[in-house]
Amino acid sequence: MRIYSFNVNGLRAILKKDFMKWLSDTQPDILCLQETKLSDKDFSIDLPGYHQYYSCAEKKGYSGTAIITRREPLSVTEGIGISDHDREGRTLIAEYEDFYLISVYVPNSQDELRRLDYRQQWNKDFEDFVCALSEKKSVIFCGDLNVAHQEIDIKNPKTNTRNAGFTIEERTDFGRLLSRGFVDTFRYLHPDEVKYSWWSYRFRAREKGIGWRIDYFVISQDLCPKLRAAEIHDDVFGSDHCPVSIDIDL
Repeated sequence: MRIYSFNVNGLRAILKKDFMKWLSDTQPDILCLQETKLSDKDFSIDLPGYHQYYSCAEKKGYSGTAIITRREPLSVTEGIGISDHDREGRTLIAEYEDFYLISVYVPNSQDELRRLDYRQQWNKDFEDFVCALSEKKSVIFCGDLNVAHQEIDIKNPKTNTRNAGFTIEERTDFGRLLSRGFVDTFRYLHPDEVKYSWWSYRFRAREKGIGWRIDYFVISQDLCPKLRAAEIHDDVFGSDHCPVSIDIDL
């Protein structure tokens, strides 16, 4: 099974680019999206053979997640059960026979870290949520986690130490989550490889290779023997992010 995740930075916008051709070429078994910026949960793409699920923020044109899947889930739910978090459409959970899959768009701590306190509360609550799920069956969560975990995951670590996405608080929180029985799939299979999944639109950052790895697939440790590949597709354009994927025997 090949699963993709892609922060599209506006689904309607990327549909006007080469997104459908990319989708036709890749033929994913499951595609998770973030930052869809949709306001209509009944939105759908013309994709015969796929089931489509969308979670939208109360705020128009903001956030949003989706799961597009060939394999119909047992159930699909929105949110982690905490109203302060669930108003922004940041989590969509599909339950399958032997695993849970979560498409997640983690809040950004924003300029001057004005949302860092909220972000840390989110980190704790999301961690508790996925750990509770993992007691029932294996968990895969993927998406824009808005954190570059290690120095290898960012082009300029020293100048970004107090910038959103690379604070010690965010990195520590992510490390703590992993320590509770989860694995960063790309770093697990590519311990020394430098690759990025997000680039600022400013200063020709992508052209210059100035990026961050903030898009992830994270899996329960028990799924590691089934993991076959974890890739970052930095040759795919259309957003300020690129897709990431895993191949896994499920």
